[in-house]
Amino acid sequence: MIFSSKAPLRIGLAGGGTDVSPYSDMFGGAVVNAAISLYANAVIELTNEHSIVVEATDRNEKQVFDLRNNLPIDGTLDLLKGVYNRIQKDHPFPLKGFRLTTAVDAPAGSGLGTSSTLVVAVLGAFKQMLQLPMDNYQLAHYAYDIERSDLQLAGGKQDQYAAVFGGINFMEFKTTGNVMVTTLQISQDCIQELQDNLLLYFTNSSRESAAIINEQVNNVYNNNQQSVEAMHHLKEQAVWMKTALLQHNNNEIGRLLDYGFTQKRLMAHNISNPQIESIYNAAKKAGATGGKISGAGGGGFMTFYCPGNTRTAVTAALSSFGGYVKPYHFVQQGLITQTLS
Repeated sequence: MIFSSKAPLRIGLAGGGTDVSPYSDMFGGAVVNAAISLYANAVIELTNEHSIVVEATDRNEKQVFDLRNNLPIDGTLDLLKGVYNRIQKDHPFPLKGFRLTTAVDAPAGSGLGTSSTLVVAVLGAFKQMLQLPMDNYQLAHYAYDIERSDLQLAGGKQDQYAAVFGGINFMEFKTTGNVMVTTLQISQDCIQELQDNLLLYFTNSSRESAAIINEQVNNVYNNNQQSVEAMHHLKEQAVWMKTALLQHNNNEIGRLLDYGFTQKRLMAHNISNPQIESIYNAAKKAGATGGKISGAGGGGFMTFYCPGNTRTAVTAALSSFGGYVKPYHFVQQGLITQTLS
């Protein structure tokens, strides 16, 4: 038997960072994000072998273990093994041979939520195999808990929900710990214009987000006013972005992205750097009205809003920085699971 799943990566549009504890626990957070046609894929194939094989084909990493209900967390393929360990703890199933393989359409550390989306995809494959009774909210929270509690990985809450739900969403993170996902009912014309004008650019550098996130966390604990106020403004930005999208006021989107990038720089050191600033300034000089660094910052993908016919000029302006423009489209469907045989 073969069980497969895929979950979409996401572009953050507003509010990024306000979904990270302790800010979201103390003040509540809000983000706007959009699922895109880049995916994390997972396949579980039952075998007759007395072994468990975990493999990330895109990273050329593979480990083989004898049958056991707890795999070592040792710095290699920990996301895959962490999901298996938690499933065996909460929903134990008879030990039997299987091969778990994964692949992600973007590099780790690129700012599109790759790690969390991979956890969702692996969890989805096990859910399909075991027919676990979890709705979308339960599944997203389960993935979040595996990452943050079991594996002790730094990060926020939005990526898991974007991967499970799909679509363009306004997400609220309550001080109670509850999450509310509102899929924005945007006209197809607005979606098409947004997709045409939002350019996704890979800087050709990845980064370790943990250090940036940990500084952001410490800034909240230490009541760093500049950082906390910036997060307050980013939460406001998410509300404004939601309104602009619902009212098909796409001319506001570039300005809101630019405002958000100004605030995000204040959250922690190393969110931006000279290379990112040069890329950003070149894009704006070529006609982009705003943009942002994806994820925690420091590298990875950037997005730029290029109204009218400026996309071509912006693409040309970025060609000298060693990165590349990544094609994509928005997707409404979130996590998809199936049994292949």
